[in-house]
Amino acid sequence: MKTLILVRHAKSSWEYSVDDKDRPLKRRGIDDAHLVSKAFKRENIKPDFTFSSPANRALHTSMIFVRNLDLSMDYFRVSNNLYDFLGNSVHEFISELDDALNTVMIFGHNNALTNIVNTIGNSYIDNVPTSGLVQINFNDNNWASVKNGVTVKTIFPKQFKI
Repeated sequence: MKTLILVRHAKSSWEYSVDDKDRPLKRRGIDDAHLVSKAFKRENIKPDFTFSSPANRALHTSMIFVRNLDLSMDYFRVSNNLYDFLGNSVHEFISELDDALNTVMIFGHNNALTNIVNTIGNSYIDNVPTSGLVQINFNDNNWASVKNGVTVKTIFPKQFKI
């Protein structure tokens, strides 16, 4: 069985004149990433490996999760293939994961993540929001064949706001 946990980066700031990859998180984004990561920690699911897009906003979000989930940096890598907005590179990245890994967490961008969850999960999600987490389980034993998973969990920041 394979488990894929996809997390969209937290809300980023547009107030600085920087390259897209260098955009920082807004305070709200930081707070939302803490909310979602702490809620996910209660699920007692530990990824075998965590991957992030190289964009600052995705990296910062992933570091909040890594810290709050008590994950080891030994099992964390940055991949340029995850700096993708359509989903083709992310999908290819997933299909090439090491089959020794059963649970993988990926931090990336929209529209790629929404496209992926709607392609390989069984629940339609109109839009994975910033800091949104979607967990999909597969009965497959290899990543190259994951196609028809079961969307078992969504954790979105709005769930914690009145």
